[in-house]
Amino acid sequence: MATSVDRIPAKPAHPSRAGTGAPPPRRIPLPILLAGLCLALPVSLVCGAGLGASGLSWAEVLRYLWAGLTGGAIGPDEVSAYTIVWELRLSRAVLAAIVGAGLSAIGVAVQAMVRNALADPFVLGISSGAAVGANAVLIFGALGALGIWALSTAAFVSALLAMLLVYAVARTERGLTPLRLVLTGTAMYYGFSAATTFMVFAAERGEAARSAMMWLLGSLSGANWASVPIAAGAVLAGLAHLGWSARRLNALAMGDETAAALGVDPGRLRKELFLVSAAVTGAVVAVSGAIGFVGLMVPHAVRMLVGADHRRVLLVAPLAGAVLLIWVDILSRVVLAPAELPVGVLTAVIGVPCFILLMRRRSYSFGGI
Repeated sequence: MATSVDRIPAKPAHPSRAGTGAPPPRRIPLPILLAGLCLALPVSLVCGAGLGASGLSWAEVLRYLWAGLTGGAIGPDEVSAYTIVWELRLSRAVLAAIVGAGLSAIGVAVQAMVRNALADPFVLGISSGAAVGANAVLIFGALGALGIWALSTAAFVSALLAMLLVYAVARTERGLTPLRLVLTGTAMYYGFSAATTFMVFAAERGEAARSAMMWLLGSLSGANWASVPIAAGAVLAGLAHLGWSARRLNALAMGDETAAALGVDPGRLRKELFLVSAAVTGAVVAVSGAIGFVGLMVPHAVRMLVGADHRRVLLVAPLAGAVLLIWVDILSRVVLAPAELPVGVLTAVIGVPCFILLMRRRSYSFGGI
């Protein structure tokens, strides 16, 4: 074919704005934005390890972080404080960064896959499927033989089963179409949500029901270093595939006919994106619960800053999502300290007004700005 995906325009045309006279939005140069986010990420991780209700000084926090990184010695009377900083807070901040990066990148992929501005990683029904397995552990003690791995294993396995069910129902002779994916995912979401709600009401112990609700609203309270490698591996693999597919995502965002004309098989690409999105979503939901709005809000905000080219968006969105979720998790721990808010509550509180303001911008249009 004479036309190649390598010649896909980086900035799709925007006929909806032709002749309107609307000024183009100001954009931050990509190198400056990436440098700022790369600096903000380690600073945010340190703040995540240092901020909390324990009253530790920053000198102590930095010393414990250095000891953890270098294997330095600490005194017997400092073990408790060191555990708070290194084992509890830092592992939680690192996991928040991984989850935020994964949800943001998958949000970009899902919005391109279904060509829907309201799509996010949970529109496929994968998160609600994971909730069924997680609630079975929290409420009924399923898979108790797996110990600390029971919750993550049950959530991930049920997420994969939900993925297979959605795929089987949505697939047609023409492959996976955007409309069928959205409708099937939405239907499965309500079905799985009904199952989890029934489990919560059937719980005999009030504490079990409370734990289930915390998980459903998203929480990083159970974070530990053991849960980091699996989530990090899934997210990194997903980011690598999406980065490699960025040009094809540009083509898919223009429509199936245009993508086919540019040498991209939309059915095959949509199938790849579905599998990657489901696997990464299942992995992060298994360790953090269902944290909403990150995968919806961050991709739109990033497009406003760097444009619609997925090669740029997929560089910035994971870093922005990582920094955002670290700070949201910090707020969840300190706003009502020593009590803790579900992270998903705060992402909704922050995300709703931000998303409304974003949509109110006259110059914004999904798929390109």
